[in-house]
Amino acid sequence: MAAKAVILHAALLAAAAFVAAPASAQTNDPNLTQKQLDCLDRTTAAGGGCDKEGGARNGVATSGTAMGGAVVLPALIVDLFPNPPASAAPRTPADGTSSSNGSSTTPPPAPTPSGPVTVPQGLNLAEPPRAIAGEFVPDEVLVTVAGDAGVVQQIANSFGLQVRSQRQSLLLGTTLVRFGITDGRPVGVVLAQLAADGRTQRREPNHIYSLQQAAGIVNYAFERIALDAKAASGENVRVAVIDTGIDDSNPALAGVIAGQYDAMPNVPIEKRDHGTSVDGLIAGVGPLEGMAPGAKIYHARAFEGGKSTMDVILSALDWAAEQNVRIINMSFVGPKNDLLGIACRNARGLGVVLVAAAGNNGPKAPYGYPAAFDGVIAVTATDAKDGLMPQANRGAYVFISAPGVEMVAPSGAGSDVVTGTSFAAAIVSGAIANLIHAAPNRTADDIEKALAATAKDLGPKGRDNDFGYGLLDIKAAGAAKE
Repeated sequence: MAAKAVILHAALLAAAAFVAAPASAQTNDPNLTQKQLDCLDRTTAAGGGCDKEGGARNGVATSGTAMGGAVVLPALIVDLFPNPPASAAPRTPADGTSSSNGSSTTPPPAPTPSGPVTVPQGLNLAEPPRAIAGEFVPDEVLVTVAGDAGVVQQIANSFGLQVRSQRQSLLLGTTLVRFGITDGRPVGVVLAQLAADGRTQRREPNHIYSLQQAAGIVNYAFERIALDAKAASGENVRVAVIDTGIDDSNPALAGVIAGQYDAMPNVPIEKRDHGTSVDGLIAGVGPLEGMAPGAKIYHARAFEGGKSTMDVILSALDWAAEQNVRIINMSFVGPKNDLLGIACRNARGLGVVLVAAAGNNGPKAPYGYPAAFDGVIAVTATDAKDGLMPQANRGAYVFISAPGVEMVAPSGAGSDVVTGTSFAAAIVSGAIANLIHAAPNRTADDIEKALAATAKDLGPKGRDNDFGYGLLDIKAAGAAKE
């Protein structure tokens, strides 16, 4: 007993020392390398590049202390204080009763608390706090839950959270809940706490994503991608666009928009230019004709001020999938998020071609998502002379190049000169609509293989990190054998 007391006393002293340090294991520090982030996240702690306490053995982050003030508790502290039995965690069923085994019988939905939330005491971490890369909402987490509204409220009560929204996600195949953190706990800590509850399936930050429009002559895209403007057609091909609001009174969009969805109805629409330009480049009519006139655009508004969050984007993706579209255009970029990855994978499983902007954050920028997910066609931007846009992201995930520098496109004010991988992605989406119109039975896999096999090589021989497989050649892709 004396030995156990000594060990416990030492552990308490160690815990007190860590409490005195800035205990936040989440960071937005852009100077951290991916390896250092992985070490903080404990995903590579057993590997040769990290020390036994999760630090990177490069002299930058060691012994539980990382750049950006991140602190990770040693495993010893966690082991000495294991999670209490399930009955120790305060859980209040919606109907005020519980069964003898701690579970409740399908209670009716409970109301969301309107007052301050009291955090229950004694919450232990089921895993080390995460070092989170990328921008995210500082007081929210996204969680998929196995259960109904009553279960969601029980989880909120147990962990001192607010239920800000919940819905059944088609692409995730489960209930997606946006929990609010009202007491200032770091997101990484709350994610680690929620991992202790088996009713939570996946737990992610509510990451922030940005539209990919660079600062900005005629539309030279038809010539550069070998698409005959007179023969171009995406007639009746359904294309979903997730973007800003649009000016559907613009003549270039007359008869183009088949359906609209507002994924952020409580936020006033102030900007309509970006979405109008993307829709117009895909399927515009009149003098500012798009790549695929006749295509039907299903437009989901999910951005305002150039920004959106993961929960809003997932809502827009679910709506798009419900419209039975063949193509989804995603002209935005943000951090890696597993929920977005699952949604993209399941959309691709439904036969949808996914097209995304590679990003405008420069040659040294981290990979941009959703473009970097498998099964998503990542598009970079080139100019009228097939030169790479200087601001473009680079990386092995870049799939194909398309015109996206100084092109005239419809906008909320009529028309504008636009530049960015956003608009290159729109060009590719429109071009693919032509392929589907010509051969409706072509699968997403067939289309992806044809684009890769027929692209005009622009950089070093073969696929490279700048241009991907090269410049889109839609005429050659259309002629390629399936």
